[in-house]
Amino acid sequence: MELIHRYAFPDRFVSGAVGAPEGRVFFVQTRQGSRMTNVVCERQQIRVLAEHISRVLAELEQMDRIFSEAETGRPRPLDVEPLDVPLDEDFRAGTMIITWLPETASLKIELFAPGVYRKMTEPDTLGDDDKVLQVVITLDQARDFIARTGRLLGTHNPSCPFCGQPIWPTGHFCPRSNGYRKPLIDFTE
Repeated sequence: MELIHRYAFPDRFVSGAVGAPEGRVFFVQTRQGSRMTNVVCERQQIRVLAEHISRVLAELEQMDRIFSEAETGRPRPLDVEPLDVPLDEDFRAGTMIITWLPETASLKIELFAPGVYRKMTEPDTLGDDDKVLQVVITLDQARDFIARTGRLLGTHNPSCPFCGQPIWPTGHFCPRSNGYRKPLIDFTE
């Protein structure tokens, strides 16, 4: 059947990247003891995952379900260590899901290989190569993931506001522009 990598409150749940700026490979890495899972993601997937985790935390704070980071008062260093090795790809991410678990005041993050989430709704259609990562993380781990991802993506090329692809120092041809090139930022205003 399918392979589900399950972790409950792992030692490490981080984003990271390897490679030259124009050819970076992005990972979500989970480690608990000597067990580790590396899921390859697109740059935009990592960004969206961090943004959605941030939105979930903000909504929970508004509903007074959790304390804000400032209210917890627990200063902690951000994990800035490189990704653990060996950095072998377990699978590539497709669909991602975030779930609030009120009984443990934690978040469940699920990353599915492409097409697997759809297959899970249909009985007896999963194959041996269908993979899922299920991780239950603390709120502090969620906040650390957001901060680390912000640092990771903030140091690289910005994204096009129209298509979401990276804007390289050599330029960018936006597929949504139909060949029309206009500066993204008008400095004359």
